[in-house]
Amino acid sequence: MRNNPHRVTVSIQAPPQKVFAVLCDVERWPEWTPTVLSVRPMSGGPLAVGSRYEMRQPKLRPAIWQVTDLEEQRRFNWQASAAGLQMKAGHSVKPDGAGSRVELSFEVSGFLAPVVGRLYARLIEDYVGTESKKLKSRCESAAGYATGLGNK
Repeated sequence: MRNNPHRVTVSIQAPPQKVFAVLCDVERWPEWTPTVLSVRPMSGGPLAVGSRYEMRQPKLRPAIWQVTDLEEQRRFNWQASAAGLQMKAGHSVKPDGAGSRVELSFEVSGFLAPVVGRLYARLIEDYVGTESKKLKSRCESAAGYATGLGNK
């Protein structure tokens, strides 16, 4: 059984390649979003299909996320599993004038999806919404410039 995906779209005043660079630097997510406590790579190298990461988030158990799909400078998807549950998260960046349009999505499937969907719907919505706002802030702020993501 599949739960309806949670989706948030946000416009960011930064070029798509720079927004995508922030998204793909998953180990640094704890620097810009309070929804992630830590991200630890379990495989070497840059983000790629098959890469695995242990993610710790407030109010949730640690999860192992594996990249399942990557289109350079455009999108990546990853998934994590637990008994009776599969979680998928998507990250898509498209050009939008001089800036970018980003879509973040999260969905759960499996026989526990209806229960988890009801129990965690508000938290999921809050996390996806917070992540989109914090990503916008990171990419449009001086922090993005300080990390080499912006033009001087």
